[in-house]
Amino acid sequence: MSLKVGDKAPDFKLFSSELKEVSLSDYKGKKLVLHFFPLAFTGTCTTQLCTMRDSFGFYEGMNAAVVAISVDSPFALAKFKEEQFYQFPLLSDFNKEVSKAFGSFYEEFVFNLKGVSKRAAFVIDEQGVIKYAEVLDVATDLPDFDAIKKLVTD
Repeated sequence: MSLKVGDKAPDFKLFSSELKEVSLSDYKGKKLVLHFFPLAFTGTCTTQLCTMRDSFGFYEGMNAAVVAISVDSPFALAKFKEEQFYQFPLLSDFNKEVSKAFGSFYEEFVFNLKGVSKRAAFVIDEQGVIKYAEVLDVATDLPDFDAIKKLVTD
């Protein structure tokens, strides 16, 4: 079941592509734009994260942080981050717990892959409450970036 606006965001602790533990509580006092994506190095996922990369300065200016999560290993995410010059943390949900907690999870994906994050976007406010929630069932769809930006400015 997906989370909805007004729900408290589930806390998490995941390892980043820099092999540092990152938790939701690290962002207390800031807005957090949280993206889930199925797999590193794929077309739509690259478009999703590059869109965030290219507007990163906007979010920094709004006291907002950006984080992206997938089930890829931290090592694969490190290479993906390096190649695409992402300025924000990529977090590994290799054990699939956070994707499930946020309702952003495919039990079965393409090519008979089991347990992959759905593409999703959440905006979490300074107190950890979800202000925007979008979980996409079609993996080639992209989140509504304009709606996310609008919520961050409110």
